[in-house]
Amino acid sequence: MITPAFELSQEQHFLTITIHVPYARASEFDLYIDGEDFKLYAKPYFLRLTLPGRIVEDGREKASFDVDKGLFTIRIPKETPGQHFEGLDMLTALLAPKGSRSAKPLVEEMEGSVTEEEEEEEEEFDWQIDQTPYVVTTEEELNSLCRYGFGNQRAGVFTRLQDELGDVIDVKSPDNTTAAERRQKRLAAEQAKFDPDHYLADLFEDDYIQHILKYQPWWIEAKNEREKKLQTCLERHTEEATVTFSEEEKEQLRKFTNKSYLLDKKASHQVWTSLVDIILAYAYEVRTTEGETNVESAWNIRKLSGTLSWLESYNSIQNVLESCGRRVLCYPLYRHFKLIVAAIHDTSVILQLGKACVLKCLLDIHKIFRENDPAYILNDLYISDYCVWIQKAKSKKVVALAEVLLKTKLRKADLGFELEELEAAALLVQEEENRLTAVCQISRQRQSTSASENEETEDSSSCSSSRTDNSDSEEGDSPGRAEDIQIKQPSILEQKAGPPGATIIPVANPRAEQLDCAAELPANENAAISDSTVKKVQSASSSITRKLIEELGEQVHSVVKISEWSEGTASKSCNVLQDEQAKPSVETTEHTVPRPAGAQQGHFLEVGPKRNPLLIIANCHEDVEDS
Repeated sequence: MITPAFELSQEQHFLTITIHVPYARASEFDLYIDGEDFKLYAKPYFLRLTLPGRIVEDGREKASFDVDKGLFTIRIPKETPGQHFEGLDMLTALLAPKGSRSAKPLVEEMEGSVTEEEEEEEEEFDWQIDQTPYVVTTEEELNSLCRYGFGNQRAGVFTRLQDELGDVIDVKSPDNTTAAERRQKRLAAEQAKFDPDHYLADLFEDDYIQHILKYQPWWIEAKNEREKKLQTCLERHTEEATVTFSEEEKEQLRKFTNKSYLLDKKASHQVWTSLVDIILAYAYEVRTTEGETNVESAWNIRKLSGTLSWLESYNSIQNVLESCGRRVLCYPLYRHFKLIVAAIHDTSVILQLGKACVLKCLLDIHKIFRENDPAYILNDLYISDYCVWIQKAKSKKVVALAEVLLKTKLRKADLGFELEELEAAALLVQEEENRLTAVCQISRQRQSTSASENEETEDSSSCSSSRTDNSDSEEGDSPGRAEDIQIKQPSILEQKAGPPGATIIPVANPRAEQLDCAAELPANENAAISDSTVKKVQSASSSITRKLIEELGEQVHSVVKISEWSEGTASKSCNVLQDEQAKPSVETTEHTVPRPAGAQQGHFLEVGPKRNPLLIIANCHEDVEDS
């Protein structure tokens, strides 16, 4: 706790106490008045006085708080009117606790059970806290300290508040740290905080980030409404009409103290650049939470703003964008470059809508900090002054700042984290993983295909064997064995019901038998039939062809009577023969033999190039017999 500076004065009937508490909340003053005891608590300040006379709380007491000066004044009636209190200027004596405090041992031996009343007495907290008298900082000492705050007009604030409010800012000992040193330490802290894994995770798994990028904050709606009114030429400047303030915001505006700010050129530049930095952090927070503030909102805003967390003073808008971009990629939950671009666009829209929209954003920030325990100090350093100052700023400068922001471009290379190289390496790793995955999938598909082909080969082999057995059972032992290769092919005409009295000539097909035999071989053996085997097949084909021609010659000279039927029926029978036997496969070529006069169309199968054809002639007409 911090002991504030205080003064006492007295009148005939009243005692006046003036306490300097510049960074206390006006809504959180706790007073305790009892006889000679006076206590005040307003975080982070605590004051306990032992007065030389008695005071009373009877309704005549009055208190006031000057926010600008940070002075809390209370006027308390004396219990005995006209009594003179001696030693009011002995401040150290007044801070001494009343009476002496007994020192109890930390560990005591207890006998028997402890009652509830004794436990309550032991749990009572001793409020007699040691106090250190306040030391006033001289003007020379303040001038030697580093400056910060709105327009760099504050100094010495954290000399005594560092222990109480150290969690609000990241810089240590800001009063003794120059602006250049703060910037150097900030960059080093961001470099150490940047996590490439977190960044790449948000880059490649960005489903929710794409969702929040589509969110439209309230200022986008205000912009759309303003554009509609401008199109209808109802108003020339419509920021007052499109941006409205709630009753709570109006009440807060009435609480601010009207003041004027005398800023030189350097301080004015710092105020405008820091304003962009604060609005950028606020725009990111509103977009990522979709307009719903939470317990982390105060932390996010002050963490993303280098002005609020490091008391930074920027030289240009480009430095502001780089700082905010770096901090977005280091601290919040969602760390994506597109979120930085979206925050920049939102900030430009806010500035384009005018100072009314900027003021509404600042009031929202003020409320968020006011409700947060350690962050309220930032209202005193920055936000409250901004809320008063922006109301008197020129609208042209606000719009001009929006144009400057739109012209300033931020690239990934400007952030200093080597994002492009990191993304390129991640893409290479992803492509390699995709390639390995594809190879594994192709390998599994080939294995499954090979297994299915083996099963089909086994099924076809069994089917071929069954067809061969059926042929043997129907035809019996047939001639045509040529060098251990059986050439068996039942005639299709034998299986079809022909016309009455027709004579059908059975023909052996050596090529079909060759295919059946080849089907029983493995796939690799089927593709590598030796030339000797082909020559054997050719020799067998020639031998069988000559025998068949001789038999046909004998039958032609004999009387072969074939019952007559219509030309259409004969053509249909021949087409059935063609459909059943003309099934070309690998290395099999089907040719059509021109039909001579009086004869039907026939077929032959050619095995390979320049092979001896096996001519199949059937269903001869009577004209053949006459010839």
